[in-house]
Amino acid sequence: MYFSSGALARRIEKLACRAWQPVGLSPSHAYLLMMAIDEPGIQPSDLSEELLLTPSTVTRLMEKLEEKKLVLRSNEGKMTKVYPTPKARALRPQLLECAKDFYESYSIILGKEESARLVQAINKVTDRLRS
Repeated sequence: MYFSSGALARRIEKLACRAWQPVGLSPSHAYLLMMAIDEPGIQPSDLSEELLLTPSTVTRLMEKLEEKKLVLRSNEGKMTKVYPTPKARALRPQLLECAKDFYESYSIILGKEESARLVQAINKVTDRLRS
C-alpha cells in the first residue's frame, strides 16, 4: 500500500504539473487560487479543509500567491479572508483550461469511468484514515 500509493501520487503529480505549466503555478497553488476566485472572502480554514492540506501549508501557499500579486489576505475581526486580485480573476479562463487538460490527461490513460471510480475510492479511503 505504502509504495503503491506513493508511486501513484508521483505519477499523478507529473501529469498535474504538466497541465498547470501554462499558468506557471503548481497544482496546489492553482487549486487554492481557483477557490479564492470562486469564493471571494474564503477563510484559510475552509481552504485547508477542502484541499485536505494543513493550515500551515495553506498559509505557505497563500504567501506565494501574495508575492505573485494573485491574492490578498484581509483580517476582518478575528477572521482572515482571502480575496483574488484582478490579475487572478483575469487568469480564471486559463486556470479552468488547465484543470480540464489535467482531467483529460488522466482520463485518457485510465478511462473516464475508471477515473471516477478511482477518485471516489481514494476519497473514501482518505476519509476512513482521517477518523
